[in-house]
Amino acid sequence: MAMKKIIGLCFILGFISSCGSVNDGELTGVPGREKYYEPDPYGMVFVTQGSFTTGPADQDVSWAQNNGSKTITVDAFWMDETEITNNKYRQFVFWVRDSIMRRMLGEQLEEYVINQDEAGNPVEPPLINWQTKIDYKDEQVNTIVQEMYYAPEERVFGRKELDTRKLMFEYYWIDLQQAAKKQNRYNFATKSYQGFVYNNEGEKVDITNRKSFIFRDVINVYPDTLCWIHDFTYSFNEPMANSYFHHPAYDNYPVVGVSWKQATAFCIWRTNLLNNSLMADGRSPVQDYRLPTESEWEYAARGGDALSMYPWGGMYTRNYIGCFLANFKPLRGNYSDDGGVTTVRVGTYEPNGYGLYDMAGNVAEWTANAFDESAYVFTHDLNPDYKYNARPNDPPVMKRKVVRGGSWKDIAYFLQCASRTYEYQDTAKSYIGFRCVRSYLGN
Repeated sequence: MAMKKIIGLCFILGFISSCGSVNDGELTGVPGREKYYEPDPYGMVFVTQGSFTTGPADQDVSWAQNNGSKTITVDAFWMDETEITNNKYRQFVFWVRDSIMRRMLGEQLEEYVINQDEAGNPVEPPLINWQTKIDYKDEQVNTIVQEMYYAPEERVFGRKELDTRKLMFEYYWIDLQQAAKKQNRYNFATKSYQGFVYNNEGEKVDITNRKSFIFRDVINVYPDTLCWIHDFTYSFNEPMANSYFHHPAYDNYPVVGVSWKQATAFCIWRTNLLNNSLMADGRSPVQDYRLPTESEWEYAARGGDALSMYPWGGMYTRNYIGCFLANFKPLRGNYSDDGGVTTVRVGTYEPNGYGLYDMAGNVAEWTANAFDESAYVFTHDLNPDYKYNARPNDPPVMKRKVVRGGSWKDIAYFLQCASRTYEYQDTAKSYIGFRCVRSYLGN
């Protein structure tokens, strides 16, 4: 009995003290939450929320009839002010290179991995130790990472060069579309999942737990430098194939030869790069970087002018003194008349109303959406979105992704804000690049 009285007294005292700690029982929310402020992301501009009428502002030259008029609304977001450049994409390539090398070194040299946390508990699998510099002058280090380079019989003039075939990036994502289906959700009555998902190979798999919605992929990240040759028959483009991604003269040119899947992998890597840094400092992570939806891209391209034909707002491709306003294929194939034969430095031409450069011309840009001729008919009028995770055994028509903006090799029609076309997700072209967006938190 005495023990019961003591327990009861402790309960009463605990209840009274707990009431005091939450402001006398009033609903005040969880205290001590971080006061979040979202600074302007480096190299991105803010695109405010709004509505616009999508669709053609000129005759449908190709008679595609795939972009009918429709009033839609999009949320606010951040967007890269220029296309991703060679040098920015090279940071991704070098990170993949270094992470592979460090894991190889960590298998034999402990200083290149972290096996324990701060409390001394084992870390499985071991984490990469980015603080330790790779000493390439060390004979043992060079021996371990030797397989990252071309074999002697594959070398030109005996030069020791990185084997770009080894630059494989492993990444994960959650398929929220499949997880959102009611038949796939967790059943609280049976305390189990039900339904099924389609995995990356297109196989139908029963859901066992949350892991069933987590997808893994591995992709080579190096751009297809040979795209400069295979895109054009009987055309001398070997200098671009040899130098465009490699030489510092092209550092600030838009990266090309990147497939839709590689661009998507870049977005996931960029997200983790920033969020890992923020969380290491005790700050909250930000929204994911991603490819823009088709509607976001068109809304941003219009630059605040809902009825503009081109991103610069006018109806013509020249300014008042006769200079071309973008890098494209003017006249009858006079590629150089606009200032560039192929690509030019990002930001060469004036930005649009939102401060975005090269939303028309230079290189066309991947968007997040799958291509369907009738997408404008069935998509919602609030943040329209149509995605399809194409599997290897799907027919090619299911692997089409929307491309916007036109490029250095396209005629003016493809530079219009409303023009849409497609390319296959696993192909890389010398005239397609990309830029990232990030959803804005709040209104």
